[in-house]
Amino acid sequence: MQYRTLGRTGIKVTPYALGAMMLGSYGNPDRQEGIRIIHRALDAGINFVDTADRYGDSEEVVGEALRGRRDQVVLATKFYGPVDDDINHRGASRRWIMAAVERSLRNLGTDYIDLYQLHRPDPDTDIEETLSALTDLVRQGKVRAIGSSSMRGSEIVEAQWTSERRGFERFRTEQPNYSILDREIEREILPVAQRYGMGTLVYSPLAGGALSGKYRAGQTNDNFRAGTGMQHFRDERRLATIEQLVTLADEVGIPLSHLAMAFTLAHPGVTSAIIGPRTMEQLESTLAGAEVALSDEVLDRIDAIVPPGESIGAMDMVYRGPEVGESALRRRPASERMAG
Repeated sequence: MQYRTLGRTGIKVTPYALGAMMLGSYGNPDRQEGIRIIHRALDAGINFVDTADRYGDSEEVVGEALRGRRDQVVLATKFYGPVDDDINHRGASRRWIMAAVERSLRNLGTDYIDLYQLHRPDPDTDIEETLSALTDLVRQGKVRAIGSSSMRGSEIVEAQWTSERRGFERFRTEQPNYSILDREIEREILPVAQRYGMGTLVYSPLAGGALSGKYRAGQTNDNFRAGTGMQHFRDERRLATIEQLVTLADEVGIPLSHLAMAFTLAHPGVTSAIIGPRTMEQLESTLAGAEVALSDEVLDRIDAIVPPGESIGAMDMVYRGPEVGESALRRRPASERMAG
């Protein structure tokens, strides 16, 4: 494995980051297999592990796997999502951050977190409140660096300016969604992150499994069934685009998943791509493509299939902000909609 610098933190990380969401009750409930998967990733040279407090017992699996190996790993976790039914056990308030970090430290079996990330923007909490609390955690030594996830460009800029104005620690990383099928972040997120010297660890480089080679047009599987909440697996434009990418991968002579991973790592704004294996077989398949590098000719052909900055369809699970999800935020009261 090669190494890249995580933004301007000076921390060196591998281009592959092991995402642990599927290791535990969210995906593979066999803890011992989850531990073996983590050990195999570390033995292969990966030194970057990412999880979150809301991924069931994932933090506990990671903590158990890292016993005796903690200092070899750049450990990242996230807060924001609900961890139980308590209305205040979520979000980005100081109250919750101070409790959430202690919970994660216990679960992970460590006394510090290398990268502590805000999992989603919190419209109910002033960014100053969040950054102030995170700054205290850095100064206490419980956290080495802080990062954000799924922020829009304006939100990244606002957070950076707030940190500069108030003397707070600043977000050193951003974690957005990025794949051949989902290239919107090339327009604004990646350039803004580069401008502020932020590292970028991208999630879903296989587009939620769509670029694994398993899901094809004309096939029937669980993700294609109505009611699963995975509409992006049934998007006809997306499926047609996958067929073009399969043809390209066949011509190049590599699996589609290797083409997809290598594509994300070719962008100069991307530090690491998060792989999220559920089984050892999936991990081994991804590791087999670690030395794949795409030529300019292949990247040009990908650009012709999915233009830079564009997305084909959209993943259901991607955060798009309350303005998109809540109609009341984009509609005036009926009495105010007329021009005359």
